[in-house]
Amino acid sequence: MNTRIKTILCVAAALAATTAASAMSHPVMLEDQGSFFAGGVVKTAPGAYTGQPLDRSGETLHGDHAYVFYQKPVKAHQNALVFLHGAGQSSKTWETTPDGRDGFQNMFLERGYTTYLVDQPRRGKAGQTTITHTVTAQPEDQMWFNIFRLGTWPKYYDNVQVARDERSLDQFFRQMTPNTGDFDQEVISDAMVAVLETAGPSVLVTHSQGGGPGWETAMKSDKVKGVISFEPGDFPFPEGEVPPAEPTRSPFPAQGSAVSMDEFLKMTKIPVAVVYGDNIPAEHEHTDNWGMDNWRIRLNLARKWVDIVNRYGGNAELIYLPDRGIYGNTHFPFADLNNKEVADVMEQWMKDNGLAE
Repeated sequence: MNTRIKTILCVAAALAATTAASAMSHPVMLEDQGSFFAGGVVKTAPGAYTGQPLDRSGETLHGDHAYVFYQKPVKAHQNALVFLHGAGQSSKTWETTPDGRDGFQNMFLERGYTTYLVDQPRRGKAGQTTITHTVTAQPEDQMWFNIFRLGTWPKYYDNVQVARDERSLDQFFRQMTPNTGDFDQEVISDAMVAVLETAGPSVLVTHSQGGGPGWETAMKSDKVKGVISFEPGDFPFPEGEVPPAEPTRSPFPAQGSAVSMDEFLKMTKIPVAVVYGDNIPAEHEHTDNWGMDNWRIRLNLARKWVDIVNRYGGNAELIYLPDRGIYGNTHFPFADLNNKEVADVMEQWMKDNGLAE
């Protein structure tokens, strides 16, 4: 949207009166909002275009781009927030929570930040892919329930910060969306660089699988002024310094990836935070609960990564929410019942690191 607009967003009183929870708790004056595609490639079929409807010779295919929806409030902070989702998710991750409350999109818009919500290439509204891929219908809701640390199906963890009614759980499961093409970190990070060219100076906020392409984006783009990564499982280490994979009961072992020292040192030039929630066993506390053990080894890897970034002169911080007195968080701390407390921690970290001007 090129024209300046001023829009007040609010929830109608009648709607609020009929729901247990509602999003957009404060009216926001917007200067601009819109959507766009960023990055991607164009492939051309062999041969010369003939104009025949079933002859694809010479025709083009635009794909592997990102989709972005943005909102800019009046008098916005200098740095925007660019949000990248995790595995099986889309930008819905950051929108209204499964039980109908403000997600981080609304929360930080209300706090004066421009928000850019991204669907990564080959996912969600960015589903146009340039490679052939088969999407299978696979029953796996209970796997996600376990690995996302809501509990061990069908029982929730005693302190877990999620609404436990059937509708909220139904909404949570329906957030899952398939890849339309193979996950490709290079493709995603290239598209994210293009997103940043439009967004300008930004704090990149990633979740889970989005952490890998997030680090790569930060190494490619000088528009990334800081990174906040919620529960990532992949980290870039200097060549020759990648820790060995740690044994786990989880079928999804975690291991760092190797990058050149020149690339790694780029991560030492910006402030970085990695954030983990609750119900993760202690460092050496192996457990047969694979959903928990999966995150024990990822948290251990995060500790090693933060240490090595700081050893090379960087500014990395591990934020383990129980250490802040915040308990019961799942793999989605930004959508849990206590997500306002989590947002406060995130914003305070930005203020402490000069990113919230």
